[in-house]
Amino acid sequence: MTRSGAIAVIGAGIVGVSCALHLQRAGFNVTLVDRLEPGDATSFGNAGVLASHGMVPAATPGIVAKIPKMLLDPMGPLSLRWPYAARMLPWFWQFLRNASPDRIEHISNALALLTLDTVEQHLDLAKGTAAEKLIKPAPTLNLYRDEAAYNADEYGWKIRRKHNARTTIIQGKMLADYDPILSGEFSFGVLMEDYGYVLDPALVVKGLAQGFTALGGKILTAEVKDIEIVDGKPRRLVLSGDTLEFTQVVIAAGAWSAKLAKKLGSIVPLEAERGYHITLTDPGIMPTGPVMATFGKFIATPMSMGLRLAGLVEFGKLDAPPDYARAETFLKHAKTLFPGVQTKEYTMWMGQRPTLPDSLPVIGGSPHFDNVYFAFGHQHLGLTIGPKTGRLIADLIAGRKPNIDLSPFRVDRF
Repeated sequence: MTRSGAIAVIGAGIVGVSCALHLQRAGFNVTLVDRLEPGDATSFGNAGVLASHGMVPAATPGIVAKIPKMLLDPMGPLSLRWPYAARMLPWFWQFLRNASPDRIEHISNALALLTLDTVEQHLDLAKGTAAEKLIKPAPTLNLYRDEAAYNADEYGWKIRRKHNARTTIIQGKMLADYDPILSGEFSFGVLMEDYGYVLDPALVVKGLAQGFTALGGKILTAEVKDIEIVDGKPRRLVLSGDTLEFTQVVIAAGAWSAKLAKKLGSIVPLEAERGYHITLTDPGIMPTGPVMATFGKFIATPMSMGLRLAGLVEFGKLDAPPDYARAETFLKHAKTLFPGVQTKEYTMWMGQRPTLPDSLPVIGGSPHFDNVYFAFGHQHLGLTIGPKTGRLIADLIAGRKPNIDLSPFRVDRF
């Protein structure tokens, strides 16, 4: 069935492509618009893990005491461009308010609705596309130096257990047998079951996009300059050198979404949380599967192009240049984690994660226009929950009742 009317989806990362493909499968005529090719922005540098247990929010009790130490540690996971600090104060205030037990319960319950079936959602969306062979169901190892370090993370594990997240503790010889390339400094690990990972995040997005165009979907490589109101409703995208008329529009432009949402009357406290990766192109060794290194808050993932080490959090202006000295800390961390790894040959990257102070994305319709839908703000979980976000947006536009409560994700909750 082909439905009447054209839908424009702004943003060709994993979230936007997932929206476009699900809408197409629901019978809609869809055009995908982005200034870059599909998968070439933030999705390109993803750590590649499908985090089914990703329901623990960033703000938890005790975070206030931890932030100064992280900021002062040159090898730490958090940095702030100090000229940008004054602008960040209102955002950080909202962030810290979400560290109360009541707020954490609300946020984690909402995130669990999006994360728990991530592997199933990915495999379903990728079926019949070139992305399908790049998705690998497999556990992720959460690695600790010892049991005491694991116990210090009890708050997060309690949240996961509440949502029946399956885990297996391995320590000592069991840990060494699971992955012999791990350093002997680490004696305690937790296998997070029901996880998965992808061999190349960018190629996953491109494979999905190819599946979309193969079935008649259109992709425009152009920058969205403006959204024009016609007869009281948004009806036209002003592009670099062109225009595109639509009946409905989905804003899924990641960290660039706030400006477009503001044009349509919705103001959101969206910040660009800058993340880095290094990909070791000739590491000499590969881990059994993804490893979450808790000492440095980063993930090491075996991929088709090499061993990717990704993570870090840096706050700064959306257009500020990268600080690749931050990424180089991964080289030292890699040696700590895998003593036999080769770190001479590598590539570096920086991307912008779209982050809101309550760790929840925006998914749903506009309170001002009945033909506008939002799908952005997925912070560290864009790859994990992109396909499910696309399914939920397609349900809304097709008039189907979503199978989860979307009120925690509404755009006007702030």
